[in-house]
Amino acid sequence: MKFIPKIFLLLIIGILNSSIPSYAKTNQANSPDSAILQLDDSLRAIDPNLDSASTNIFQAPVKTLTPVYDFITTSKILWAIIIIILAYIGIKIGIRILNFFAEKSTQYRFTIKGLIPLFRIVSWTFVLTFIIVGIFAPSMTTVIAFSASVGVAVGFAAQDILKNIFGGIMIIFDQPFKVGDKIEIGNYYGEVLEIGLRSTRIVTADDSVVSVPNAEVMNQSVSNSNSGEPNCQVVAEFYLPMDIDTEQVRKIAIEGAQVSRFVYLDKPIVALFFQEIKDKKSYLKMRLKAYVMDIRYEFAFKSDMTELVLQALMKEGIIKKEDYF
Repeated sequence: MKFIPKIFLLLIIGILNSSIPSYAKTNQANSPDSAILQLDDSLRAIDPNLDSASTNIFQAPVKTLTPVYDFITTSKILWAIIIIILAYIGIKIGIRILNFFAEKSTQYRFTIKGLIPLFRIVSWTFVLTFIIVGIFAPSMTTVIAFSASVGVAVGFAAQDILKNIFGGIMIIFDQPFKVGDKIEIGNYYGEVLEIGLRSTRIVTADDSVVSVPNAEVMNQSVSNSNSGEPNCQVVAEFYLPMDIDTEQVRKIAIEGAQVSRFVYLDKPIVALFFQEIKDKKSYLKMRLKAYVMDIRYEFAFKSDMTELVLQALMKEGIIKKEDYF
């Protein structure tokens, strides 16, 4: 026994004593204090040379948790429900007010809409903190024990949900895009309607609302068409005969884009030509690039440019129906 280090001796005695059924009973004869005295006696019987300092690891003060019924009562639960309902209504009203002012100004629309996800998170955090601290008011020991239990349970049962929540928080603070931006995620392209904790919702060109989990958003490339600005670039493509005068066609295309009611003239309009084979025939593909004044008119502007340019080219005799049929 002399050759066994004291620390291993203490651990062995602690394990043996913790496995005795009588140690776990809650009656007076087997209270935590009497169990500690039993450990001291056992240690001294094995090694009389142990001093009191060697057994202090078993003499830490025992802290008991506050019973659940002491801080969870029917009245407190009712008050918590009332506050949650009022908070839900208040947050909805606040978001509607922010959306109202955002829609009043194209210039500040993206800035105001970008505050909505942060407003939602801060509001609910304040409400839940007030309910826990102000109404239930549990002891710190109970909070720590409950948090640890919930953390373990949630960690195993809701890993995908946690990934989406952390992804939503990262999107809100990193801001690769904001509410109101035109983005492309995977096969979906549209305007961002909402950045939630679980998913990001976008509305596509055909008015379909698509919800993309935030974990997927964080794990793939995201294309942002306007990056918080009200204008964005729009590209219209035209297939033209190989023998056209490119300078004349470029002039007609740029003028066609300039007269559109949706055009944003503070940025350049560019027409580029590329050779391309389509249906076993060689064409010149013209890409007309211009900026729309408001991203919500993106597709209307693209249609407008296409109609104006094609009408002008046909009027000038540059393209004919037989070139395509």
